[in-house]
Amino acid sequence: MSDWLTGLDAVMTLQSMLMILCGVMVGLVVGALPGLSATMAVALLLPLTFTMDPLPGLMLLLGIYGAALYSGSIPAILLNAPGTPSAAATVLDGYPLTRQGRGGQALTISLVTSVVGGLVGTVLLATLAPQLAEVALAFGPAEMFMVAVLALSLIASLSQGAVSKGLISGALGVAIGLVGLDPIQGVPRFTMEVTALASGIPFIAVLIGLFGIAEALIQIAGNRDRISGDTPAIGRFTLGQRWLRRLGPAVSGSSLGGFFIGLLPGTGGDIASYVAYNETKRWSRSTGFGKGNPAGVAAAESANNASTAGAMAPTMVLGVPGDSVTAILIGALTVHGLRPGPELFQSAPDLVYGAFIGLILVNLALLPIGLVAIRLWSRLASVPTALLWPLVILLSMAGAFALRTNIVDVGIALGAGALGFVLMRGGYPLAPLVIGLILGPMAESNLRLTMVLSEGSLTWLAQPLPITFAALIVAAIVLTRVTAKRGKATTVDFRSHA
Repeated sequence: MSDWLTGLDAVMTLQSMLMILCGVMVGLVVGALPGLSATMAVALLLPLTFTMDPLPGLMLLLGIYGAALYSGSIPAILLNAPGTPSAAATVLDGYPLTRQGRGGQALTISLVTSVVGGLVGTVLLATLAPQLAEVALAFGPAEMFMVAVLALSLIASLSQGAVSKGLISGALGVAIGLVGLDPIQGVPRFTMEVTALASGIPFIAVLIGLFGIAEALIQIAGNRDRISGDTPAIGRFTLGQRWLRRLGPAVSGSSLGGFFIGLLPGTGGDIASYVAYNETKRWSRSTGFGKGNPAGVAAAESANNASTAGAMAPTMVLGVPGDSVTAILIGALTVHGLRPGPELFQSAPDLVYGAFIGLILVNLALLPIGLVAIRLWSRLASVPTALLWPLVILLSMAGAFALRTNIVDVGIALGAGALGFVLMRGGYPLAPLVIGLILGPMAESNLRLTMVLSEGSLTWLAQPLPITFAALIVAAIVLTRVTAKRGKATTVDFRSHA
């Protein structure tokens, strides 16, 4: 209880409260603009947190994260254009509701169920994470190496149906993470005699390039400024008690499912929302999914926001990012000299428990702010975005330069942006690359330390925890092949509705 009081005391400051409100409002606007993702917004605003204390900075980023995941549903419902990838499943029933003149109702369902999903996920996170952290404290280098390999195998299996491309993307991230001095012997590797690369390629500059510059280049190249503003009447915004009762099963099941899917590194809201939608459709007695069923919107949105809390669990407990945004959050903490992992629960309980309470406050703030602004979204979503992308590139370059006031970092961000552009055009997912960039050095250093401690012997593989993780790795690989076969039919079904 004392840790919770410490966290409450830390987060109940004027600065943290303002950062939550700012984060929620920025996230709402960003998510409502088609093409701007939560990951991009968090990456762009990350440099602003460098001058703040860690917790207020974290509150700003979490506010953007939670709010943008919800507001990505706004253009999905009104314009048939998901504001964020995780809102793609919302299109399936959200836009048909708008065509029926029930867009206002769909927006309200999206907001309420997003808040419920976020709160359910946060409660589960706050309940489970401390216990998981106590278990993780017993992990040594061998166990951490196996955790890293398990996470790498999961991101390969959950690469949105592109398993081989996910593997290539993840391997590329691992290769980039090897640049710099050898962690054991201090020998330069792949630095090309560039002094600035001796400490490795700056992680945050790569993220800014991948999620800021690359997305802007994709949007410019695709000339996606096609918003016509011809939006049907969206009808009333109110919901009756009867509707809430009908949506209850979909919201409760999808919130739980979204949280546990978010626990798997490399998944995120897009996979959680599709899985929740599919399972709700499978088990529901009601019909009309894909033609404007409110339960479809409720399932996708509640799972989407519940997954944010799920993604925070491996991030805080093991230092393994749950998705792209939590990878950036790890970068934000490392800038302040903090390393996410089980030790953080003991060394900085104010930050850990403050983050849990902050996530609850983010969702509570999202409801009234979203309700006040809900009638404005149809106008906001029709704002032309073509002029936005050059500004995004300039902000990305400024953010990269702010890292160390080093022009090399700007070049790295531009290079990462070009790389991300090529990968995205080729259908290669970026999340495995980012997670490989984080987990590659983690796996290498722990493996080498394990081998040093065991004097070159592999007997550590026969210990209970490494064997357990090895079994999970094998299960993940088997699951990959099974889901890849089933996923093809599911993907065709979803696309046929989009």
